[in-house]
Amino acid sequence: MINNLLEGIRVIDFTNYLPGPFATQRLAELGAEVIKVEPLEGDPARNAGLKRNGTGIVYLANNRQKKSISMDLKKVSTKKRILELIETADVLLESFRPGVMEKLGLDYESVKKHNPQIVYCSLRGYGENGKWRKFGSHDLNYMALSGMLAQLKDTNGKPIHPSITLADYFGSFAACERVLAALLAKERGGLGGYHCLSITDVMASMMGNHLIIQEELGEERGISLLNGEIVSYSIYETKDQRYMSLGALEPKFWKNFCEAVNRPEWVCAHFTLKRETNSIYNEIQALFLTKSFLEWIEFSQEFDCCMAPVLEVGELEQFPYFKENETIFRNTEGHVEVRMHTSSSRIESKIPKLGEHNQAFKV
Repeated sequence: MINNLLEGIRVIDFTNYLPGPFATQRLAELGAEVIKVEPLEGDPARNAGLKRNGTGIVYLANNRQKKSISMDLKKVSTKKRILELIETADVLLESFRPGVMEKLGLDYESVKKHNPQIVYCSLRGYGENGKWRKFGSHDLNYMALSGMLAQLKDTNGKPIHPSITLADYFGSFAACERVLAALLAKERGGLGGYHCLSITDVMASMMGNHLIIQEELGEERGISLLNGEIVSYSIYETKDQRYMSLGALEPKFWKNFCEAVNRPEWVCAHFTLKRETNSIYNEIQALFLTKSFLEWIEFSQEFDCCMAPVLEVGELEQFPYFKENETIFRNTEGHVEVRMHTSSSRIESKIPKLGEHNQAFKV
């Protein structure tokens, strides 16, 4: 089962807030034992923002299936016990600013003396080297600096502030990727090692197409077929002020759409631009305004033309796709959750209390 892929792997988790905890939660759902090391007051996410029963929802969303130990990391006796735990671990993941783990005596050079096999991963905003490493930063900064934020603009060319922290999540995925690759390398006969990831670099790594296109054409918005410029790959408003996505890039899907709406003469306009001077574009807009959101959803299920509704968050749980795959579920307390891996057959939704496992680990 997918739940057992990392069975026997122990992860010591020194991360807070979102990027690191999301990464270790994904590892936990794959079967790893994740021991979350928290300060005496807990991960700041426990006490930040909107709360449920006294616990911050960011903590609740990103820390299930983990064990929590709480301690003062500056105490000599505490450091000794932590090092003993690290000796039994396969992975250490931390997300402090550069220099913090060194001050605590828990940096890679110190840790590897106790466990040469450890896979040690630091997840940072700007990496390990250079003057940027010392600056405070958050998701919006990584999005901005990487060029990603400039790809999200309104019709006036103003960057749109995302309502989801994309860089944090992509940084999490990159951390998981690196940890799993390092574990595989170690399994093949190598040692552990130190890995430092820059979330900004992770975001920039997704700008490859854009950089080459900008160099060749001076165009800043990437692949023209995908950036909302053509009629067959766009978002259209419905009769009831909702929206449908149409992604009919391949000729067969565009033809299916045109024939399904009884407009075969549109086939030749497959890659034409969305301009007011384009009569077919105007006709497509008018067509979408003739049907409601639900009617277009029914249409998308009847005709294979790469069409999908733009769902709101509150609609996901009951939408047939997610119900069939059980991606979104209700835990034993009746609260909504989402699987990290859709093939997981068993999810332990329990969120650890602060220091709940201190006694078990003799802390």
